[in-house]
Amino acid sequence: MTQQPSLVDAGNGAMLCAQGQGVVRGYAIGRAAVMGAATLEVPHYRITEQDVASECARLKQALQAARSELDDIVSTLPDDAPRELGPLLTVHSMLLGDPTLLQQTCDLIIERHYNAEWALTSQGQYLAEQFSLMDDEYLRERGSDIRQVIERVLRVMSGSSALLSHLDAGPDDEPLIVVARDISPADMLRLRGARFAAFLTDLGGPTSHTAIVARSMNVPAIVGLGHFRGLVRDGDVLVVDGFTGAVLINPSERVLAEYRLRQAEFARERAELALLRDAPAVTLDGIVIKLEANIELPEEAHAAMAAGADGIGLFRSEFLFMGRADLPSEDEQYEAYASVVKTMQGKPVTIRTLDIGSDKNLDGDITVATNPALGLRAIRYCLANPEVFATQLRALLRAAVFGPVRILIPMISHMHEVHAARRAIDSACSELDARGTPYARNFLLGAMVEIPAIAIAIEPFVESLDFLSIGTNDLIQYTLAVDRGDADVATLYDPMHPAVLRLIAHTINAGERAGKPVAVCGELAGDARVTRMLLGLGLTEFSMHPQQLLDVKKEVRQAHSNALRVKVASALNRAERIDLSALSG
Repeated sequence: MTQQPSLVDAGNGAMLCAQGQGVVRGYAIGRAAVMGAATLEVPHYRITEQDVASECARLKQALQAARSELDDIVSTLPDDAPRELGPLLTVHSMLLGDPTLLQQTCDLIIERHYNAEWALTSQGQYLAEQFSLMDDEYLRERGSDIRQVIERVLRVMSGSSALLSHLDAGPDDEPLIVVARDISPADMLRLRGARFAAFLTDLGGPTSHTAIVARSMNVPAIVGLGHFRGLVRDGDVLVVDGFTGAVLINPSERVLAEYRLRQAEFARERAELALLRDAPAVTLDGIVIKLEANIELPEEAHAAMAAGADGIGLFRSEFLFMGRADLPSEDEQYEAYASVVKTMQGKPVTIRTLDIGSDKNLDGDITVATNPALGLRAIRYCLANPEVFATQLRALLRAAVFGPVRILIPMISHMHEVHAARRAIDSACSELDARGTPYARNFLLGAMVEIPAIAIAIEPFVESLDFLSIGTNDLIQYTLAVDRGDADVATLYDPMHPAVLRLIAHTINAGERAGKPVAVCGELAGDARVTRMLLGLGLTEFSMHPQQLLDVKKEVRQAHSNALRVKVASALNRAERIDLSALSG
């Protein structure tokens, strides 16, 4: 739940402090540049029957114009644009070109005699509400895509394209901090050339477009600030703390001086970390640790290589399926997977098969299950839709010609699902053989450990599979019966709960005994504060966002793995919470 802005004692009087979610670490000090609202507060009036056809035509023309704008932006993207922007803009263009958006909005014009703007915002609100019901955090936030494309159309209909009214305010060397309700990918591109120091948005979460692009640009960002934009005026002095998610408005000189010191120290730390890029990730007692990258889009493989990743530990393939009216073809998927394998130049690439289903149907027909988190999702969905699964498997096998590919199956809970997945792969091989299409047979097959059942009864899975990858996000959710996307119970979502850590340790130990690699690819792996604890659990393979890799590497190189294992094992045996501060010495 978003915290309300509060007054805090700054020593020389109170200052306003707002709290959101920091999605890119770092500090920023600058003046607010408030992004003008692409307002949904549009005229609401009823039209006559005679005006229905012309109103639908006006809507269609605006949709086409907005799509043309985006297509023009995509076709002229500069070389130094963030790699994520092209695919994100393409998703918005596809949404604008979806005939169902035009048809369903026109239905409101025809049936209820709404004017075009009213009908469009009504349809947008309905679609956004449907996305908000989804269990998956990424898909919930895709409701922002709907909102952003509709706001773009409304700007076209109003004849306004204003984004920031005072981008040039202040001295040339004074950094600006963009404050917005939300920021679309296209708007991010338009802001690229401005002197911004951070992004602040009322809406969004860790997988919103603002977060994705800000991470790629390594710009501090805080999202989910509630109604912060209404509290700030152009030119207000802001202090952004991307570590805590706090924003200070017009702080005292003493507070500014303190944060300037923090900012300078953080810059020094980042410069030192950059020197570790090519340094080996080896503990003080000689244990070699693999540090791999999580990616959502094929283009992010370049960021993984730039960070010195040992490979791709998790490629979330469902991102190729999102935001489109049709399924990606075998060739389209093959090109995406192959591009990543080629970019990684012989380093292993772990591709998770489609993790979708239940409330995340691909055809746009949203079905809300009684309990979506426990429904027909991931491998359950794929086995229930064998042709979708077969298409993806053929593309994966073909891409493996260019380098080592590891196929990762999500949401496994039964051994019969492992056997069914192997049969599906064998069938895909037979189809490729019959076509005479080149593919590789030397792939590795693994499973996500994210359901407590597999972690508890891990032995047969370890014996039958080539590797395991622990998805801590869902493992914590299912172990503690806490919806990780529900703000009302967020305080109960506890990665350090002894039960969670015991399941992780049990899985790692089983892998050691069987000689099978075990990785952690959830959010826990990228949190440098718990790196030593994970080393103490025996973990030797981490996978995280590329921006987090060097922070984790620094901790690895300063740690003594075997000493940590003794400390952590002792705490787990007593079912105690692990004191992270006790592991830092």
